[in-house]
Amino acid sequence: MNKTTRMTTAQAIVRFLDNQYVLMDGVETKFVESFFTIFGHGIAVGLGEALDSDPGSLKVLQGRNEQGMCHVATAYSKQNNRRKIIPCASSIGPGAANMVTACATATVNNIPLLVFPADTFASRQPDPVLQQLEQSNSLATTTNDTFKPVCKYWDRVSRPEMLMSALINAMRVLTDPAETGACCIALPQDVEGEAFDFPDYFFKKRVHRITRPVAAPEELDDLAEIIKDAKKPLVIVGGGVRYSEAGETVEKFCAEFKIPFGESQGGKSACKSSDPYCLGGIGVTGTYASNIIAKDADVVIAIGSRLSDFTTSSKHLFRNPQVQFVTINNCRYHAYKLDAVKAVGDAKATVEALSERLRKLDYQSSYTNEIVDAKAKWDAEMQHLGNIEYTGDDFEPMIKARDPRTVPEFVELTDGKITQTAALYTIREVIDENATLITAGGSLPSCLQRMWTTDKRGGYHAEYGYSCMGYEVAAALGVKFAQPNDEVYAVVGDSSFQMLHSEIMTIMQERQKVNILIFDNCGFGCINNLEMTHGIGSLATEFRYTDGKKPCGDLIPVDYAKIGEGYGLKTYTCKTIAELKEALEDAKKQEIACLFDLKVIPKTMTDGYESWWNVGQAQVSGKKSVVEAWEEVKKAREEARAY
Repeated sequence: MNKTTRMTTAQAIVRFLDNQYVLMDGVETKFVESFFTIFGHGIAVGLGEALDSDPGSLKVLQGRNEQGMCHVATAYSKQNNRRKIIPCASSIGPGAANMVTACATATVNNIPLLVFPADTFASRQPDPVLQQLEQSNSLATTTNDTFKPVCKYWDRVSRPEMLMSALINAMRVLTDPAETGACCIALPQDVEGEAFDFPDYFFKKRVHRITRPVAAPEELDDLAEIIKDAKKPLVIVGGGVRYSEAGETVEKFCAEFKIPFGESQGGKSACKSSDPYCLGGIGVTGTYASNIIAKDADVVIAIGSRLSDFTTSSKHLFRNPQVQFVTINNCRYHAYKLDAVKAVGDAKATVEALSERLRKLDYQSSYTNEIVDAKAKWDAEMQHLGNIEYTGDDFEPMIKARDPRTVPEFVELTDGKITQTAALYTIREVIDENATLITAGGSLPSCLQRMWTTDKRGGYHAEYGYSCMGYEVAAALGVKFAQPNDEVYAVVGDSSFQMLHSEIMTIMQERQKVNILIFDNCGFGCINNLEMTHGIGSLATEFRYTDGKKPCGDLIPVDYAKIGEGYGLKTYTCKTIAELKEALEDAKKQEIACLFDLKVIPKTMTDGYESWWNVGQAQVSGKKSVVEAWEEVKKAREEARAY
């Protein structure tokens, strides 16, 4: 007979997770070192008892908002190249529902995230229990059913013995590079405390091997056959290059065959910005260098990319009529996109195998001066962007579509004279080379994908797959947990900061030194640009007092430094580039978290660079500007690829 130990379902969860490891390239890593919780009645006396009585080697972390703590965990896993996770647990009802957005964010970005939302009683005896969602069409439906479409694995443990297959299958998905994402195991609160004689072998040390499958030889032959005839090929470096740690391999591949590469948001910093073949970001938020080379490319080699609309400029970027697409991806689903000829396998191993074939063919691209010329033009533009200054009443920002009141009103109200592009240029100049920068939704990722440079692999940490505003502050803590010896800078817009900054309290509680730079421009600048460049007025995207029907009054100032002071952070208010430089230098000397309140002039972000984005433009309107915008959208849609 196998030896067993009687314990509760919750106790078994803790013991199991404490013995999970991953092994890749001969390096063994403990998969779970911490556990994030926000205790409510659904988990306080079940899972809470287990973590209090015997947490093993697991550290218990206290979240403030369920979405926020899951963003911390997602960022932590991303910065660890998916080899570590922090499971997150919530109470039932609103606590569980708060995690849904974070689960979607993790799944879209292929980041492992394990959540344990508490659930209603499996026995149904106290129904309706506090916070229970009642659906009259099915008593089996609970809040936790909302996790199904946003998770890669979903389960509900309604009996203790179900836990074993649930956890093992969750580990299967969490450690699979091709299928990883959020995994949800719903825990009815009575089952958490129910006991079962679990076999001891369930708790043995498990090592999940992460392998590097090479694409099939036939698929590699297919790719080589197409590339060998390419005159102007282009590589797209996606997030899969980062997680495969294939950056150096891709750099060698591009150098050997003289192929330039552009970077997606997820792939940026997988390769070094200083590489002579690096063109920077590509697509809607891409550089001139990437996008101008992409227009003429005859073969596009997408490595580890989901080929989202931003990366491909809504399938409009590649203008060569004979362009062909090939993909290298460990996920067959992504490999099939853009009608590509595919090679399904690990990025590093597959690129190495493809290199062997191209080497035998003595392949070289036919570029002459195009790469150098494109990079030189972008370098000159970078200098221009970095030196844009406010010049007074005659100042003209880069974005022309705007409410004429906004810029002068903002300057008078805040005395802020910082331009967004100059601020980013300055931050890059001043902070340490080995620092990690974090960004998410809004105009800042657009500017940063174009302007940010780093030779630190993984030094650029963007969440743009789901474009989840509110990710940045929480992510700063996750990245700091992953890299405690490096400086971490979260660059966040004021609107995104307002959405979610609750984990500042956890940052202070854990005594972590992070830097939060708030770009205050009194609004949702990115979306204001979008609506106004498509013929719509400035509607509910600037922070203005209401007239009773819509917010169109005066701008509303906010003192973000005071918010930071309230939490105990070291704070700085910066109204000029000189003040920003001084603050950044002083923050390096601090041992506590720092918050920067940057007064950044609206409409001073980057724009365009040979890109287009397909949006749901109104086809009929009484406004001439809207009709004109529709004609432009219609024309571009006709030029874009259909699938």
